[in-house]
Parts: sequence; structure tokens; C-alpha cells
Amino acid sequence: MDLGLRDRVYVVTGATRGLGNATARELIADGAKVVITGREDKQVTEAAAELGPDAVGVAVDNADPQAPERLIAAAREHFGGFHGMLVSVGGPPPGFVADNTDEQWRAAFESVFLGAVRLARAAAAELEEGGAIGFVLSGSVHEPIPGLTVSNGLRPGLAGFAKSLADELGPRGIRVVGVLPGRIDTDRLRELDGRSADPEATRAANESRIPLRRYGAPAEFGRVAAFLLSPAASYVTGVMVPVDGGTRHGF
Repeated sequence: MDLGLRDRVYVVTGATRGLGNATARELIADGAKVVITGREDKQVTEAAAELGPDAVGVAVDNADPQAPERLIAAAREHFGGFHGMLVSVGGPPPGFVADNTDEQWRAAFESVFLGAVRLARAAAAELEEGGAIGFVLSGSVHEPIPGLTVSNGLRPGLAGFAKSLADELGPRGIRVVGVLPGRIDTDRLRELDGRSADPEATRAANESRIPLRRYGAPAEFGRVAAFLLSPAASYVTGVMVPVDGGTRHGF
């Protein structure tokens, strides 16, 4: 299938590694050009170089109020256009209710929630018909995940914002989607599994609860996200799409 991505330009935040990087890689493989971000200059430069000439890196924090303007300007300056954005950010600190401090909640709100809202608002103001905005969220949109209290508090609200935005932008022909990773084999997930006394046993137990009986590969997530951002998904908006090997039991 031709996804219609050739020479389209996307901003992908949090793309030095993990799910954002996997999505940027798939977008480029189908002909798109990508501006990627991360917090550290060195990591952003290295990630962009690895992705090749159709990627450029900008070191910026999602929580920075100036980030949206900088990133959209970089897309236009380097590649001559702007057709969509995937808002991805590293997960907030793990912990149960009693574990997370006010400061951790504030920092996560600024980065995970308010930063995403600012980026999406800026994208909405700049995109034309056919544009797309995606959010990397979590299965916690539907069901809390034990030990990830901050994420459980923020992700469902961001899904609600995404749905509202989809309703508002639909008449302009701009689509908004959420992508909900399950247990995708990223550094973040290995870190979370590593907090247990027996990481291998934890992984085996988690895999036994996934209908496909394995963790997903980042590329499997990236291909779904790239499709949803592409013109090939032109009649898909306002939905939360799980990429979880069948873990979600609801329809």
C-alpha cells in the first residue's frame, strides 16, 4: 500500500529512541521527512544522523513553551512544509500513590500533559486540510496500570483532550488520533520490568497475559503510528488505537 507519505513533513517529539524513534524511522522509510526532538543535544544529533538525510534534530523539552514554534519553524525551514505531528514523551516516573512527590507530579504535568497540549494547539493553528496530529498515550487511558500512578492520572485526560480536538478540527479536514502502546520492548519497559526482584519471571508472566504471548517490537508500533498519520488513514479520527497484542479485553 502506498501511504501517500512521500515528501510530507512531520514533527516527532521524544524521538531519539523508543516509540518516537520507531515511528520516525517508519515515516522516513515510506518517503516522509521528519524533525525529531529530544532533551539532549548529543542524543538528538546522533539519532538524526542515524535516520539519514530526511531527518533533522532539534534539542528541546516538550515542557518548553517555545518548543512548538521552534519545531514547526524547523520543519518549514529544513523541508519546506508541515503536514503533521506525533507527540511522544518519555513516561513519567513510576510509583504507587504514596511514592510520587508533588514535584514529580508538577514536572510530569508540564511535560506529559501541558507540553502535549501546547504542541497540539500550535500544530492545529498551522496545519491545512489533510494534516494529522497523533498522541502516544498508553493502555492506562482505559485501565490503570499498577505502579504507574502518575501516568494513570495524566493519560486519560490527554485522551479526552485529543477527542475534543478531533471534534473541533474535523470540519477543517485535520485528523487527531491516539496510539496506545501495550508492552512494547523498549528501554522504558525493560527498566520497569527491571524494578522487580526477577525481571525474567516478570516478563514471562506479562507475556502470558498477552494473547499474542510476546512483547511487541518498536517497529510494530511505528508502522501503526505512521499509517495513522498518513493520508492512507484519511477517514480515521478521534479514536484511540491500541497496539498491544490483544491485551485490551474491551471492544
